[in-house]
Amino acid sequence: MAKSPAELLRGWVIAQAPDAADWITESLDTIAAGAPERDLHIVLGMAPRRLGKADLVLDKADLAAADAARPGWSPEGWSIDGAMRVLALLVSAGNRPFAERFKDLRRTADVAEMIALYRGLPLYPDPETLEFETGEGLRSNIRTVFEAIAHNNPYPRDHFDEHRWNHMVLKALFVGSRLSPILGLTERANPELARILVDYARERWAAGRPVTDELWISVRAFRDDPAISGQLDDAIRTGHLTKEALQ
Repeated sequence: MAKSPAELLRGWVIAQAPDAADWITESLDTIAAGAPERDLHIVLGMAPRRLGKADLVLDKADLAAADAARPGWSPEGWSIDGAMRVLALLVSAGNRPFAERFKDLRRTADVAEMIALYRGLPLYPDPETLEFETGEGLRSNIRTVFEAIAHNNPYPRDHFDEHRWNHMVLKALFVGSRLSPILGLTERANPELARILVDYARERWAAGRPVTDELWISVRAFRDDPAISGQLDDAIRTGHLTKEALQ
């Protein structure tokens, strides 16, 4: 039987920080028993001092276990303190809905805490209640916060409507973020996004600027759409685009 995300995170954190095992266990047991929310805030704030900020050390089996626990979830690149923060949220018990507690934490979080909060999105209860707070994160001017939502995170793929999805992909281009780590680029491709991306590419070409080849991942399925096919043909004729990029 596959382990839960909380079980996996607990095992990884304790294995990597054995000297802090007592603090980890006591802290998690306390907040799981319904301690006041201030205790949760204390644990989240103490995590980097108690555990450090090194990356989680994970092997292929660990990553496979993560995907089995939650399809699409990959903790690769997570820090040990970030993993503890997500774990604390997963086990915490409280009288308020999770989304309300998440909202309060987001408002007072520093950048590292914000990254951890958003990386945990696919694991939290009642994910549909977190869409507004996720939208706030997407509006962040801090690229690492934006990428905590957009990159290697199944939450946008599984919960965003078409408008928010398209906005996220376009913003990734504007902030200089890669597109290929966005899960669902092919599955969530849609005609409106294809038209938006082609317009973006034409503006870049007109300004003498390059266009990433990753842009065409969400365009290929609509190569023959009458709204963009002529523009693509023109781009191929002028040498801005290759036929191979659309295959």
